[in-house]
Amino acid sequence: MKNVNLDVEGMSCGHCVNSIEGALRTLGASGKVDLSGGTVAVAYDESKLTLDAIKEAIKEQGYDVV
Repeated sequence: MKNVNLDVEGMSCGHCVNSIEGALRTLGASGKVDLSGGTVAVAYDESKLTLDAIKEAIKEQGYDVV
């Protein structure tokens, strides 16, 4: 498993947490949103998923990965 921390802009509430963490679960990754820090800690299997796919899934929820 690979672990990365992504800086994500636009998160402000519980709905944001649920949207992002749910999208990551759908991909087969796990994520933990830190609203106050503006980050998402992601754990994923590099043999099954790319970092670009993870970033795209977050962007599709309406947030900016910086």
